[in-house]
Amino acid sequence: MNELLLLGLADDELILGWRDSEWTGIAPMLEEDVAFSSIAQNEIGHARAVYELLADDADVLAFDRKPEEYRCAPLVELHLLDWGRTIARRCLYEVADEIRITALMEDDDARVAGLAAKINREEAYHRMHAEMWRERLADTPQFRSAVDELWRYALGVLPPKQREALAARLGREQVDAVERGTHDDAFAALHDEMTMVRRSAPAGAQW
Repeated sequence: MNELLLLGLADDELILGWRDSEWTGIAPMLEEDVAFSSIAQNEIGHARAVYELLADDADVLAFDRKPEEYRCAPLVELHLLDWGRTIARRCLYEVADEIRITALMEDDDARVAGLAAKINREEAYHRMHAEMWRERLADTPQFRSAVDELWRYALGVLPPKQREALAARLGREQVDAVERGTHDDAFAALHDEMTMVRRSAPAGAQW
């Protein structure tokens, strides 16, 4: 079991879930309010399941670390207030995440492989949703520009050995990735908001 890789996965799912939840109430249509809220809940649920593989107390990993201790990819941290850029991130992330999860399904640790298979089944809806929106927006200059902008961030979701597969899937060339270990400027504010409830409770709030 590669604990560092799994921690990155869990942090990605947690932070992207929080970012997706920011569209609740302001998505461009009611159906997307519901869809993004559902996707956000799923992502956060996946994060919790992976944290539980790594620690006896998932809350400690999720909420008690300092911002610099999180292993999330900068792609998921970005505070995107534009729908086209949000969908571009969703499309890029889902392809990268599928490559990562598929590899984890072959892990030697049966617990990791089993959880990866469960997550993979649940992610099918996320991929269908992303593909639906990709087809709608693919010919728009705004979407194409957003994909170009976020491509180097998307590569940073995966370890180097898996990036060639991502580039092949998307028909793009590899470039210098925005790597884990660097945090977007907006992450500190997100971390403060995300951990506020737990910090406000003397014994620490629980999920």
